[in-house]
Amino acid sequence: MADIRNCEQCGTSFVPRREHARFCSARCRAIWNREHTGDLKAGASALVWSVTAMSDTTRRLPRVRAWDRPRAFAVIGEAVWWVTIVDATLVRHHPDVYDAVMARQPPAERRLIEGTLTGLRFVRNRIGDEADLGEFIEPGEAGQGAGERRITGWTWKPVPEPALASLPPRGQAWEMTRYRGYQAHLAGHTIGETFGKAAAFLKLAAANAPPITDANVHAG
Repeated sequence: MADIRNCEQCGTSFVPRREHARFCSARCRAIWNREHTGDLKAGASALVWSVTAMSDTTRRLPRVRAWDRPRAFAVIGEAVWWVTIVDATLVRHHPDVYDAVMARQPPAERRLIEGTLTGLRFVRNRIGDEADLGEFIEPGEAGQGAGERRITGWTWKPVPEPALASLPPRGQAWEMTRYRGYQAHLAGHTIGETFGKAAAFLKLAAANAPPITDANVHAG
């Protein structure tokens, strides 16, 4: 059964794209934002600093060597966090821009980007709950020179289905979608490939987001 909820602005029933979606359309989100100016400005600010943090973190990934495991897992965890933060901020505050940039991608590329972001949301939820990031990462074979390899060559491991009995049916359905995205688009792929693809799309979408000014906050 589809997940149906009511829009917080107009009351219309809709099928959400994301688990915590509150509005049926970008128009309702925009109207709500105009009535809650602080939320709109906060969203613009959050997008700027989160894109900056994501870019800084993903640039650090190729500099980390395999011998420094604690630092490696810390940077990968930060990259997961910031990519999913930027993704959520764009969908929340700039859904039309996000959809337009996504729609311009070739169909195969669009499926890959969507699946990669879905899989990263699964990792974020798992490591924020009870799982350890090491359960998802395959560092590669040991041997001479292995410690000097870049962690961008590490791969995501296939993982078993998560235990979801503690979640309500709606939550179980969302998390299984994320799990399938992980298995299809992260497992077997490298860290560098995954974050490169996700960050490139998100930076492109963020660059197309309109700036927030006092004039357009109060427009309409």
